[in-house]
Amino acid sequence: MNRMCFLSRGRLARLAVCLTAIAWPTASFSKTADCRIESGGKIVFSGPCDFFSDGTEGSFGLGNRDKQKQLYPGILSVYVGVVSPGVADVRGLTRDGINSRWGEAKRSAKDRACWIGTDFSICAR
Repeated sequence: MNRMCFLSRGRLARLAVCLTAIAWPTASFSKTADCRIESGGKIVFSGPCDFFSDGTEGSFGLGNRDKQKQLYPGILSVYVGVVSPGVADVRGLTRDGINSRWGEAKRSAKDRACWIGTDFSICAR
């Protein structure tokens, strides 16, 4: 386990990164999905990606199919953590290891594969 996990117990962001590193499935547990991520009204990713279900109430993560590459510039992976039916907390793991909170998203009534936040949307089919 990464030593950073033991040195930074008081920092929520580092704890989240550590938990993501521990819980994030390997490629053998992922499947390919058709993904689309919009941020600030622009499409930042569209195409095949790795889809990781964490098995908890519909929560999932997305990553690049090529583990050596970022999902899109500056972002390694995105995690949609369902907190209540139809509501999720969305985070992006940056290339610098920062687990940045994007905010709350609601499941789209029109397309159940999509989660819509105030300035972003994530779809995985």
